[in-house]
Amino acid sequence: MSTPVNTFKQALQNKQPQIGLWMGLASAYTAEICALAGFDWLVIDGEHAPNDLRSIQAQLQTLAAYPTSHPVCRVPVGETALIKQYLDLGAQNILVPMVDTAEQAAQLVQAMRYPQDDGRGGMRGMAGARASRWGHYPDYFKRANEEVCLLVQVESREALKNLDAIAATPGVDGVFIGPADLSASMGHVGNAAHPEVQAAIADAVARILQAGKAPGILTPDRAWAAQYLKLGVLFVAVGLDTQILMRQTTDLAAHFKSEVRAIASTPGATY
Repeated sequence: MSTPVNTFKQALQNKQPQIGLWMGLASAYTAEICALAGFDWLVIDGEHAPNDLRSIQAQLQTLAAYPTSHPVCRVPVGETALIKQYLDLGAQNILVPMVDTAEQAAQLVQAMRYPQDDGRGGMRGMAGARASRWGHYPDYFKRANEEVCLLVQVESREALKNLDAIAATPGVDGVFIGPADLSASMGHVGNAAHPEVQAAIADAVARILQAGKAPGILTPDRAWAAQYLKLGVLFVAVGLDTQILMRQTTDLAAHFKSEVRAIASTPGATY
């Protein structure tokens, strides 16, 4: 058995747009439903969802049955030991929030990589674990560095100021724009649609593309998602499982409660 090629990373390098979904329900059960929907990538969120290493492992094992839906694991913080644990679980694609400087980005690149004679260093600790399928991928330690994919989030004024240097960092594969935190940082809390925020996003996308890296973003708004794809964003998350569940259940309950009220107010109704 050979270490599998990271086809999500390959798609970004080939500038093939990838449509994704954010998963915050922390459930292998719902992860399978999301994979069957046909998304290209699925975020297993460790920052704002109640995921731990065991629940992340369970979702990775479930998604392995659906190789066209690529898991992207978001760590809660860009900490070297934690990134090592996510990689050892078999995660190939790591998304790191709140990256504000090129120095942070460079440290994350090292955390993702084994020490090898390739001029980039690397500080990932050596272990077999699930990533190498406990040794069934005999070439894993030599292939891992080229198959992992590092995505860094820029979501503050400071990050925008340093964006060119962050995007130019060797080993950073994609730069994800966090519109919610960015809008808050820019003084427009809860209003990512503000013209100033949208102008900053468009400018950031252009700069990321200029650096030869893949831009990414999250928006549940279909019109904005279409606009971002036109700008050249290559990996777009177009919804959140928690939000879909909330909206659909709320709509369903409201519909039938209004039906009940209508029946009850009708003269002669037996309800």
